[in-house]
Amino acid sequence: MLDKLDNTLRFQQEALGLLTQRQNILASNIANADTPGYLARDIDFSEQLKSAVERNTPAQGPLTLSLTSGSHIPAVAPAIDNGQLLYRIPDQPSADGNTVDMDRERISFADNNMKYQTSLTVLGGQIKGMMSVIGQG
Repeated sequence: MLDKLDNTLRFQQEALGLLTQRQNILASNIANADTPGYLARDIDFSEQLKSAVERNTPAQGPLTLSLTSGSHIPAVAPAIDNGQLLYRIPDQPSADGNTVDMDRERISFADNNMKYQTSLTVLGGQIKGMMSVIGQG
């Protein structure tokens, strides 16, 4: 029973963790838009999610939540190796070597945020559905 519950929620858990990490990468790109020589980075979200879901165990990453009760479920963010970060190929490289395209970064940031909010909504719906089944049983 708990395995089915875990499998049901694992996809959304992995997706939310990867979306959070991608948001941090995109924020770093935006923050360094004026840094000479900075190379914009990103991840291949769909490939990372596929890899995370194919693993049968939850990803062990550097980010964990503090547990204040023994009944809390531990949460971890999927680990992304720096070798999996991709460099962006600029449409118009700047003279100072910076490859951040603010228009592209803003669009990617907004798109990533929309995906994150959608995953939260889907996860909330799954939890509500499970709670209604538990309440009827």
